[in-house]
Formats: sequence, C-alpha cells, structure tokens
Amino acid sequence: MASFFRKQIAAKLGEALQHSEDAFIPALTAVPVLKKQNAADFKLSVSTLRMNGILPTSGDVQLQAENLATQLKQDSVLEHIFADRGAIHFKVNNKLLVQKLLEPFGKGEDEKFGLSSDLFDTLKRGTTLVEYSSPNIAKKFHAGHLRSTIIGNFIANLKQSLGNNVIRMNYLGDWGMQFGLLGAGFGQFGCQEKLKESPLQHLFEVYVQVNKEAEHNEGLKEAARDFFRQLEQHESQALSLWQQLREITVKEYQHVYKRLGVHFDIYSGESFHQNQAQEVVQQLQSRGLLTKSKKGTGVVDLSPDRDMGSLCTVVRSDGTTLYITRDLAAAVDRKEKYNFDEMIYVTDKSQSNHFQQLFQVLLAMGHSWADRCHHVPFGLVQGMKTRTGEVVFLEDVLDEARARMLQNMSQSKTTKEMNNPEDTAEKVGISALIVQDFKGPLQSDYKFDWDRMLQAQGDTGVFLQYTHARLCSLIQRNDGLEAATFESSVLIEQACIAILQHLLRYDEILYQSAQDLQPKHLVNFLLKLCHLVASAHRELPVKGSPQHVAQARFRLFSAACSVLANGMRILGITPVDKM
Repeated sequence: MASFFRKQIAAKLGEALQHSEDAFIPALTAVPVLKKQNAADFKLSVSTLRMNGILPTSGDVQLQAENLATQLKQDSVLEHIFADRGAIHFKVNNKLLVQKLLEPFGKGEDEKFGLSSDLFDTLKRGTTLVEYSSPNIAKKFHAGHLRSTIIGNFIANLKQSLGNNVIRMNYLGDWGMQFGLLGAGFGQFGCQEKLKESPLQHLFEVYVQVNKEAEHNEGLKEAARDFFRQLEQHESQALSLWQQLREITVKEYQHVYKRLGVHFDIYSGESFHQNQAQEVVQQLQSRGLLTKSKKGTGVVDLSPDRDMGSLCTVVRSDGTTLYITRDLAAAVDRKEKYNFDEMIYVTDKSQSNHFQQLFQVLLAMGHSWADRCHHVPFGLVQGMKTRTGEVVFLEDVLDEARARMLQNMSQSKTTKEMNNPEDTAEKVGISALIVQDFKGPLQSDYKFDWDRMLQAQGDTGVFLQYTHARLCSLIQRNDGLEAATFESSVLIEQACIAILQHLLRYDEILYQSAQDLQPKHLVNFLLKLCHLVASAHRELPVKGSPQHVAQARFRLFSAACSVLANGMRILGITPVDKM
C-alpha cells in the first residue's frame, strides 16, 4: 500500500532533517501516471518544507533539493532518489510495489484498500450530519433537486467510508407561506379522488392553478395567509390536510430515492421547528440582538459597525416566522439531539448568502459550534430536456436515461445476455447522470448533454460501468485462478506497473476529496484507472498464459476491479457486473 512507502520515505527524511516522520507524510505525493513515463513514484516539494518551517525560507530551492537528495541513501525499498525542479523524487522497487499493493487483495481486505492510510490521521473524525435533497412537499420531485441529492449522498458516503458516524437528513420544505397558498388552493381546486390516483401530479396542477389565480386575486392571497396562520396556531382542519399531503409526498419521494440508490436516516422538516422558532426569536430579544425595522419586521443587525448596513430578517410584521428562523431553530435542535462534530448543508449557490447569515446569527447567539457548520454550494444544470421537451420532474429524467441506455445496449454488438436488462439500463443510466454532474467543480453551471453523457467510449459513467462489467467477466471466466500467494516478479510490463502506480494515489484522492468535498477528484481518478485497465487488458492476457503468470495478472485485474467498485460506491453508483 501507498502508506508503506510513505512511511519508509518519511523515516529517511525524519532522520536526515531531525524532524518527526509525521511532518512529511502529508507532504509526500504520488506522481500521476502520464503518457510519458515518469521516473519516480513519489515526490516531495521543497517549497512545502520551507513553508512548514522544516527548511530555511532563504536560498535557492533547487540547491536545497539537491543537498537534501544527497543525504538520502537508496536501499532495497527506494532504488533511486534525485532532485529536479525544486522537488525530491523517489523511485520505489517495482517488485516491492507489486507485492505491497496487491497484498491486501489476497486477504479479503478489498474494501479496506486505501482507507487505513496515515494521511487520514490529520482528518477530524466524529459525527457528521449531512442535510441534502430537501425538496418541498406537495410537489413532484423537481429535476433541480437532483444535484443536491447526489452531491449530498456522495459526501455522506465519503465521510462514512473514512470512519465518521454519518447522519443523513432530508429536511423537507413542509412549512411556510407557499403551503398556505396550496392549502387555500386545495380547498378551491383540489379533488380527493384525483389525489388518490396521481397524488403529486394533482398537487402540482393545484399549485400551478392557485399561483396563477393569486396573481390577480387579493382574496385568495388573504386566504393563503389565513391558512398559514391556522397552521401556525395548530388548528385541526388545516393541520389534518397538511399531515395528509406530507405523508403522501414522502411516500412518493421514497420511490425516486430508491431508484437513485439514496437513503436517509431522518426525514425532518421546517414544521418540526415552528415552536422552537418562536423560542429563537425570544432568545434573540433577550440578548438584545433583535431590532424592529421601519416595515415592522424583526431583524438582526449583522453589519460589523452595527450601522444596520446588513440585516437578517427573522420575523414578519404579522409575527410569523421565516425560513431562516426555522433554520436557526433546526440547527440548535440538531446540536442538542445529535451532538454533531460538523454539519454540512448541500444546496444551490443562490442560497450562499442565506447560510452566511445563518452561521453569523448562530455565532452572535453564542453558539461557537457554528464554525463547524458548512455550506456546500453547487451551480445549475442548463438545457435538461427529454424527447418530449423541457424537463420539470426528476422521474422523467430517470425514465429517459433508462430508455436511451436500453436502446444503446440493444444496438451494441458486445451486450451480454442478462436476466434484467431494464434494471441494468437503469443503473448505467444513473451512473451516466452522476458522472456527467461530478466531472467538474460543483460550483460551476454545466450543460446537460444526453449523447455525450451516454457514450460507451470516453470519460462517462457508461465507460466506468463497462470497464467494471468487463473485469467481472474476466474474473468469472477465470474462476479457480485466485491463489493466496502469487509471484510478484512476473508483473514487469509497463501496463501493469502503470495501474499500480495509479493505485498509489487512491488514498490521496480520498484525502483531497475529504478536504474540499468535491467529487471530481475521485471521478477523474476512476476514469484514468479505466483507461489504464483497457490498455492492460489488451496487452496482458490471462487465459493462455502460464499458470504463475495468469495468477499474478488475475490478482492485478481483481485489485483494479475492487478499487473501481469501491470508488463507484462512494460516488453513489451501483456497479453492474454484466452489460
């Protein structure tokens, strides 16, 4: 494993520079595999050592690198150490590289590969609460919520794989004035029969109709405000309708989540915190933080000079609470209930200001843990259309992805016979959606492209699944070749070494992902692994090779298959074994 080599290099550096070995482990990086073969497996930038106070900040960087390189002697693990461009490069013994990296895969430790790295010692572990998806009840699952759902799922999977206790929370938009509008509208346009037949479609139709009507109907607007006041005062009739619509919606959403392979530990919502929101208002008042604006609303002054230059409104003029008031109450309640070490909110970037204010108000209230609350913002998806036109609902996108993938599979000459082609098409289609979404920085908007997304060649989710299925097929065809030991000395071809050099980076990729919560690092790592596997598959046949060579190659491809599957699961992709 990479950690074995990092420790060896760190020990040498610690001895030469009279420093703790731990100081060097995060600074050592595995060299990416490029088309032009690198002469090194690991490198250490001298600038990092200068920045960390280990080397003097004055003097020529390259000269410092050369001086340090001469103090480090090669041995049976490190066969070449040299300085180049202000960094020290380390080439490990290839036979040992093969042995150490493929060792865990003969001990049934496939799923632990890369997860026990010393790199993770610097990460804080504990309880992580991730709030994601968070659609509004009484509405069909909007395609716009796809990003929050899959990004939040990735973050939760990643944190869990690194040893955190993860709480997955879906915080439903089940309160507020929009519900007042729906409640009033359902009284006029709703139908219980239609609600039973097609619940969310009917509620969507009612919502569209009532919004249109309210544009020029003051009486309807007043009825909406009145309905919401009834809800806040817990009047039974309003509460009963609200409860019915909430239960129907959650049940409908769970079908979509099941298709996406997403689950939640807790379904919460704004409604859970309506009473606590009033308590928050009282606390703000008692701390002298609440001020009345000219419009009669309750505000908190967040401007540094307290000159009312930056206001956060927490109470309407009629005394009802707002989204942020309930968010404040929810955050306090979660800290008391779950005692989280960090809380992560996953929403689109338009809400960045909301979360900035939320964290500022919490700190002003004396909650120092607000520093451990983070917002992960993301950009918009542009041009998401199905064959029938503009997309509104996520289920339409999932249906279209499955249908297109099924068509592609039926036209492909390489498609294998399978028991449930629809299920495979669904999983591969969802993989394609996820990979297209995750390839770039989360904050960027991106253009949705069906054709590019579903290509079997190129950097797509289909390519990931195809490579995994191909490796599974190779393993099944060579059943019985797996051995407890293998001859590491026979894996000498460059195509083999390139895969192993790439696997050296797996723990680094997870470490980087844990720091910035961006899935692009893992996606690009897995895509590169697939390209390297494709080359090796052509050049290194298992069948027809001598027994000892076949066993060693079998171990290599099994290891690649395991790492690929593990990485895909962290991304929220279910690997398929046949396509």
